[in-house]
Amino acid sequence: MELNLLTLCYLIASVTFILGLKMLSNPASARKGNLVAAFGMTVAIFGTIFLFEDNGEKLHNYIWIFAGLLIGTVAGTLSAKKVKMTAMPEMVSLFNGMGGACAALISAAEFYHIYKLHEASPETPFAELATVGHYITIVAGAIIGTISYTGSIIAWGKLNGKVKDFSFKGQHIVNMIVLVLVIATAVWVYQSNIGSMYIPFLLIGFFAFIYGILFVMPIGGADMPVVISLLNSFTGVAAACGGFLYDNKAMLTGGILVGAAGTLLTILMCKAMNRSLTNVLIGSFGGGNKATVEGGPAKAQGNYKEISLADAAMVMGYATKVMIVPGYGLAVAQAQHICHELEKILTEKGVEVNYAIHPVAGRMPGHMNVLLAEADVSYDKLMEMENANDEFKTTDVVLILGANDVVNPAAKNDPASPIYGMPILEVEQAKTVIVNKRSMKPGYAGIENDLFFQPKTSMLFGDAKKVLQDLCAEVKAI
Repeated sequence: MELNLLTLCYLIASVTFILGLKMLSNPASARKGNLVAAFGMTVAIFGTIFLFEDNGEKLHNYIWIFAGLLIGTVAGTLSAKKVKMTAMPEMVSLFNGMGGACAALISAAEFYHIYKLHEASPETPFAELATVGHYITIVAGAIIGTISYTGSIIAWGKLNGKVKDFSFKGQHIVNMIVLVLVIATAVWVYQSNIGSMYIPFLLIGFFAFIYGILFVMPIGGADMPVVISLLNSFTGVAAACGGFLYDNKAMLTGGILVGAAGTLLTILMCKAMNRSLTNVLIGSFGGGNKATVEGGPAKAQGNYKEISLADAAMVMGYATKVMIVPGYGLAVAQAQHICHELEKILTEKGVEVNYAIHPVAGRMPGHMNVLLAEADVSYDKLMEMENANDEFKTTDVVLILGANDVVNPAAKNDPASPIYGMPILEVEQAKTVIVNKRSMKPGYAGIENDLFFQPKTSMLFGDAKKVLQDLCAEVKAI
């Protein structure tokens, strides 16, 4: 009866994972989907703690188990409560790394179990204690989980500015050599029966650890959203390996869902940038000297013009349709709430206001969607890139808040630009473009934006939050 009840717990968890992921595809149901999946995970955790049996023996050491749960719950809750929206990508990367580390430790624990069996019975060949499939699953979980862990930690460091892009001539060849060493060591451990020693297995983890660092270090900062998504899929695959090892249906389902979702998201983001995954991984796009682009120094631009707050408010207040393009600068200023306030003021004056969302705006997948959801912006007002581009031709004013590379017309007009071919928000088709930035410095990718120098574009300099507060006051006074 207990075994059947545990199976039911895992079934409930698996179903809620699937339902939760489905609900996450719609902004209106995303929060509820997260809670549904969390409920399923809770059922799986406590079902395992109290119902799991191995040869008639239940789990013990409840003090250690619940101490770990308590520490993790408190740490996770406090971190989530305190994190700023600008630091959300860093937290996602850090938590993803912890998931990879857990998956790697599961594989290490399973190998240690086999090692102890071999130690108790040395005459039994190692290959008989671990079938090829079993061993491959252990090693795959250890390697992928470790790469996900170290790669995510480096990504976390890059996002918060503690780790700089680093590359050297021939680095990708070195990376391949290290990866071959990881695989070769894994094969050697199994075939040479050296699995009777635990240290060689740790050597596999060591090489994977080094590879994870070298793998992410040269990748440019502008590609971090794709890297986070890719590493997330790695963690899912590693977790699925743990599900295979323990015949745990909930862990297997969750891992497969995370792995598949992360992989699909990575592909979609690469498509949104019109680049291959290989190019993302070896292109170093967005790293290095911000004053230059591939092919030499940044070209000289013409003159830009500024617009006053009063003029900007007048143009927007008497417009028929306004489109707001949020970017990382909006998140840095924590101005999403006052942005929503401006939207409501304009709407009350009869102006149609919507938001144009680029798939890779910000520092993580869906960053702008999360940012605006926090301010209770209506989901119906969020327009995906394709739909927004159809609307720009009939838009009176586009207000760009901290976005840069995703509105750069060089992606369409300049074959020499590193972002050439990348789909962008075609804001230049609107009648008037107002750009809010702190300065004329290039964006995260380090590329000058031709849009800022076009005749219909006006610059509105200043902190996004202060500028929006002043705009709200000016528009109200009209």
